[in-house]
Amino acid sequence: MRPSTRPSTGPEVAVRERASLGEGPTWDAAAGRLVWVDILSARVHTYDPASGRRTVMATGQHVGAAKPRAGGGLVVSLRDGIGLYGPDLAFSWLVREPVPGRRGNDAAVAPDGALWAGTMRYDEEPGGGSLTRIAPDGTAVRALTAAVSNGTGWSPDGRLMYYVDSPTRGVDVFDFDGRQAVNRRRLAEIETGAGFPDGLTVDADGCVWVALWDGAAVRRYTPDGRLDRTVELPVRRPTACAFGGADLRDLYVTTARTGLARPHPLSGSLLVLPGAGRGLPPTPFAG
Repeated sequence: MRPSTRPSTGPEVAVRERASLGEGPTWDAAAGRLVWVDILSARVHTYDPASGRRTVMATGQHVGAAKPRAGGGLVVSLRDGIGLYGPDLAFSWLVREPVPGRRGNDAAVAPDGALWAGTMRYDEEPGGGSLTRIAPDGTAVRALTAAVSNGTGWSPDGRLMYYVDSPTRGVDVFDFDGRQAVNRRRLAEIETGAGFPDGLTVDADGCVWVALWDGAAVRRYTPDGRLDRTVELPVRRPTACAFGGADLRDLYVTTARTGLARPHPLSGSLLVLPGAGRGLPPTPFAG
């Protein structure tokens, strides 16, 4: 494994915001911008680090994730299913399956362009959520049941899939054949008192970065599960992380303020760790 570049500075503020539940940062390479969501405020945010330009779009439903599409626009994981926004922001449903008490949560695009979308119940009931593969044509195949389906990512060669069901306190790894994830086992366990694993991303060295909800940090684990690095953050509830920028070397971290009696002034902001490592080129949704 090649050594990665360590950040030259600590965390910085990319976008000062008061997001209730910021989540799901994703680099949109075609547009040169970061896409992220505020789940409970039902908004999709974009941020161009080169120009500083920002946009905010209301979705009308709680939005767990928003990912770029190959032809432009976004695929979004909403309360009632998976929706599509075209380049002109015209909306249509790809998969509509409303379930009372359930909403979309984190999602990720696999190397083949399929969307792996997680769900959870608002009461976080065990087994009330799932992880489902959504093909570009809308064919949906449930892969896993979960309580709070969160981070999902793939190794650089696409042969491993990493996954977090947050209440289990673990980061799991599967063998992946391009369509199916099998042979689940534990990669890393988050010890009591260190928070809960939330969103994750995989870097070009094959290491897994995990945001720790209630842990005020992001961690980097090697492919064999060794804790390689911990970056402490000023906010208690980081939610997810992703590499972005023109060279994919800056790690962006979304954060939340929901449920905190006294949130830090930066809770809900988009943070960045400049030069944290080297990310993998993101795959847009093929649908």
